[in-house]
Amino acid sequence: MTLVLMQWSAVVQLASVMMVAAFFAVLARSSRRAEVQWWGLAWFANLGALLVTAYFWIAQPTHLSVWQGLYLGLKLAFVLWLLQGAWAVGRPGTELLSQRTIITAAVAYGFIGGLFIPSVQVMGLVGHLVMGLLLIGGTLALGREWRNVAWLSSGLCLRGSLAFLEAGAYWINMNAAGQYSNDLRTQVGWFLAGTSSFDAGVEWFVALGCVLAYSERAQRELTTTNYDLRQAQEHLRRVADRDPLTALDNRRTLPDVFLNVQPDGASVLFFDLDGFKQINDLYGHAVGDQCLVRFATAIRESFRPGDAIVRYGGDEFLVVAGGMDAAAAMARVESLRVRLAAEPEPRIEFSCGLAELVAGGSPQSALHAADRAMYQVKKRA
Repeated sequence: MTLVLMQWSAVVQLASVMMVAAFFAVLARSSRRAEVQWWGLAWFANLGALLVTAYFWIAQPTHLSVWQGLYLGLKLAFVLWLLQGAWAVGRPGTELLSQRTIITAAVAYGFIGGLFIPSVQVMGLVGHLVMGLLLIGGTLALGREWRNVAWLSSGLCLRGSLAFLEAGAYWINMNAAGQYSNDLRTQVGWFLAGTSSFDAGVEWFVALGCVLAYSERAQRELTTTNYDLRQAQEHLRRVADRDPLTALDNRRTLPDVFLNVQPDGASVLFFDLDGFKQINDLYGHAVGDQCLVRFATAIRESFRPGDAIVRYGGDEFLVVAGGMDAAAAMARVESLRVRLAAEPEPRIEFSCGLAELVAGGSPQSALHAADRAMYQVKKRA
């Protein structure tokens, strides 16, 4: 009866691992992420170990050491590649072991095991003991990063714990004569016969942990990328809305400016520099640019921090002072004239038109009225 259970369990595990390996093969084709590649290799190594087991039970080869060594090497590769994938998720950009190290360790382990392990019972004891130590030790080595792969870490620890139980069962089975009761020996025999099905169940938990770890990392990276993209868009928007010479806002910001002040009204002041062309002709465009910067600094210092100051274009500037009446606005314009008169040559003079934007009024009408008022002042000058 135990033989039937053993065969049934082996078939269950083989079918289970085939499905998991096929899933990771498909996933690896669509995703080139390091952890997916490691896990794909891991499950195919596990499948290879089970195929070796199936061939051994069916064919009953005489050269035990060859198949024993191949089984042990594939199982070690399975464990190491699983841990490598978990490490890639928990500590992105780093490797637990190099690919060459994993392959070398698997080949050496298989060679030594095939050469020196005398029986299937001893192979079961050694193989499961090594697997348990590596799985639990490797998971603990992740340290605080285990939170990034919590489900997978739990699955690896559970698989490692089951491997320790199986190693203990092999130990009892090997030393049963006169040391343990018949009931315990019988229970251990049934347990060993069904270990393949137990392994299959726990390995599905491990596979689910791999998928969840991959999904959670992809989600975290997508969130980070989305945040970075929004930051970049905001930076580009600020650059597009900013005049590079004067560091004032440009006219692209006016819709938002008027939207903010429209409910309560504002004073709209339109400025145009007088004789700016002559400054460029006499002193050069570099000095002309300096005059624009000087005027931008002076106008910023003459109005309130919350007032919107915009370089409208060329030597034209606009101030939208929310909640400021006309008298207060003109007083600030006069303070601006005084400030500029105290500066060195070339002197900067300007014409200014004022219009009031009443609460709920039309921003475009106020803007055009301020523009017309500015030209009327310029004509009288």
